[in-house]
Amino acid sequence: MSALTVDHEPEPGWDDLVRIWEQTDAPEGHKVEIIEGIITVSPSPSWDHNLTASSVHRRLLAVIPETWYIFQTHHAAVPSRRGVFIPDLMVVAAEDRPAPGELFPAGQAKLVVEITSPGNATHDRVTKAYAYAQAGVPLYLLLDPWAADCPLATLYGDPQGGTYRMLQTVAYGGKLTLPAPFDLAIDTSELPVS
Repeated sequence: MSALTVDHEPEPGWDDLVRIWEQTDAPEGHKVEIIEGIITVSPSPSWDHNLTASSVHRRLLAVIPETWYIFQTHHAAVPSRRGVFIPDLMVVAAEDRPAPGELFPAGQAKLVVEITSPGNATHDRVTKAYAYAQAGVPLYLLLDPWAADCPLATLYGDPQGGTYRMLQTVAYGGKLTLPAPFDLAIDTSELPVS
């Protein structure tokens, strides 16, 4: 892969960082990401984490156009934030396929979904939310079974100036609605709580 051309200029050293990321050898099932310029390796997700991803994936498949796809293990690059993330779910359009050898620009995703784990919750709540907003991802769904008081689902949208507006937050047990083009209610009572 090579560095991608995007609206936001990467910092110097981006190409070297991506090369090291590409060459990082991690055990099977582990996620290798670049978060704020640091290469991180996360263990395989838990059973409940995967059940949540599978459940949301299934519901999204029922409402997206045939020319859109849902990925669970594809990278999304935000060079301006020195990040290459592996979202838990990412909805993309076929026409946004990157050229061979190029990274997928996160801003071309239609929706990104992250599910917190004890070890990555802060990255998902803060670092990635900021990066996805700065990249222009129109909708960011944060499923947070590890929230302090109770499990929460939060939908962010309308990214402007590198920040999101919170569109909706529900405690697990309630329904969260993704707006058009999805028009999908997600019943969080069906999601497992770790």
